[in-house]
Amino acid sequence: MPTNEVIILAALFFCVAIPYTTVGHAGASGYIAAMALIGVAPEVMRPTALALNVVIAAFTAYRFRQASYFSWSGLWPFLAGSVPFAALGGAQKLSHGGYYAAVGVVLLLSALYLTWRALNTLALASDETVSVRKLPAVFIGAAIGLLAGLTGTGGGIFLSPTILFLGWAGPKSTAGISAPFILVNSIVALAAGSFTVQVLPAQLPLFAASALAGGFVGTWLGLQRLRQRHLLLTLALVMALAAFKLLLTA
Repeated sequence: MPTNEVIILAALFFCVAIPYTTVGHAGASGYIAAMALIGVAPEVMRPTALALNVVIAAFTAYRFRQASYFSWSGLWPFLAGSVPFAALGGAQKLSHGGYYAAVGVVLLLSALYLTWRALNTLALASDETVSVRKLPAVFIGAAIGLLAGLTGTGGGIFLSPTILFLGWAGPKSTAGISAPFILVNSIVALAAGSFTVQVLPAQLPLFAASALAGGFVGTWLGLQRLRQRHLLLTLALVMALAAFKLLLTA
């Protein structure tokens, strides 16, 4: 990978991690958007996004757990459904066109979610109580796990809005559930994907360090209740542009 592309990607990963980690996400869809804009190949794109997800989700989960926003009772039903399907999705090798189309749709949905999150003024559930309905959560987790494995994302971009829309938890408690959910699904999908053709870049340690630095900033912002609207809207625009590029390529 040329040096200029490495520097640009490292900077983009840092910028992407900041708004994502403010809401308990690891940033896979944002990393994919950055790589799509640079023109990284799918066999590099998916495992790189998942590897970065593992690092950032682990850190984000730790930060939100330390702040007492973790709920095992809210997490395990989603994991029970997602883990086997994340493995199934991660083991699949999509054609370049199929992968571009699938990721393009995910990026568009992600951009819409981030826009909604930035502009949302509705009253949300309290962070004091988590009331996840177990059986529906298992089926929701299964669907999200399959999508996560196929596209190289951790699934948080689908899980968070679902929990918030259903009123099962407040914003910070949702982040406390999403971060470990992303971590487990990313590990499973990355391990399952090792049986297909995929390549991790030699510059991965640099990319991980850049994203982790962004995670430090983002989790601090998220836990300190600072406004994030403009960051989220900017990221949503970048993701939408990348989505259209991938869909046109497919």
